[in-house]
Amino acid sequence: MSMKKNRNAIKRSRADIVFIIINTLLLTIFCVLTLYPILNTLAVSFNEAVDTLTGGIYMWPRKFTTQNYKTVFNMSTLMRGAYISVMRTLIATVSHMLLTSMLAYVLTRKEFLLNKQVSLFYVLTMYVNGGLIPGFILFRNLGLTNSFWVYIIPGAISAFNMIVIRTYMNGLPDSLVESAQVDGAGHLRIFWRIILPLCKPVLATVALFIAVGQWNAWFDAMIYNSGRPDLTTLQYELMKLLSSVSRQSGDPSTAKHAANMVTPESIRAAASIVTAFPIVCLYPFLQRYFVTGLTIGGVKE
Repeated sequence: MSMKKNRNAIKRSRADIVFIIINTLLLTIFCVLTLYPILNTLAVSFNEAVDTLTGGIYMWPRKFTTQNYKTVFNMSTLMRGAYISVMRTLIATVSHMLLTSMLAYVLTRKEFLLNKQVSLFYVLTMYVNGGLIPGFILFRNLGLTNSFWVYIIPGAISAFNMIVIRTYMNGLPDSLVESAQVDGAGHLRIFWRIILPLCKPVLATVALFIAVGQWNAWFDAMIYNSGRPDLTTLQYELMKLLSSVSRQSGDPSTAKHAANMVTPESIRAAASIVTAFPIVCLYPFLQRYFVTGLTIGGVKE
């Protein structure tokens, strides 16, 4: 019996070693495939534009230059657009989390009689949309066009995020709310002092979703605030830059400035790094909440 056990242990150990080797190789390949586009974009952004057209740029620039970034940062409206993008991201993220979590808390209360009706109403908004033109007419009649608040108010509450937060809150023990009510606490104090601190994982997840969406948004700036240069966003200005570079790249008169020339590929790479950098810096601080916030609320015991 002891000999059989030893043989089985040896077989298991060999199988474990084979599994570890294969798993390590697969994960290494996956990491390379994941990181290569980022490193390649970074290398192109720091490489001379004309030299990039010859190809052969992989993970390290062949002719290092910062001209691509100078072109991006020399835009007169870039700093104003960056300021608006930062402000809309901060204000929209905080207001969205607060309002959506308050709505989710109300819909988790059993004493709220219209719970199912209100939940159904918000779920329907995920499937039914009035369209771009009716939305534009509505925002114009409400005085939101040519205004900073068109970035904040229309997306103040999200049905999807409300469902995610509500599901998480439903997983919290009812005894917490009941004991607080026995002590005389109202719903506002219960929400602010008890429920909200316990919802940090899911709120961090929602905050990451909202922040990324607000930071990358440019279409609403083009539709609703194109006549207000002071309300432009960073991404909208970078989009216009890409369009102008695409037109200028075919102009023969720019050939004599080859040393300082930029191309759509080089500007696109630099713009991608500029827009992604803040989110890349933010994600490590929220990463530990990310998986927990999405999974723990969906598990029912």
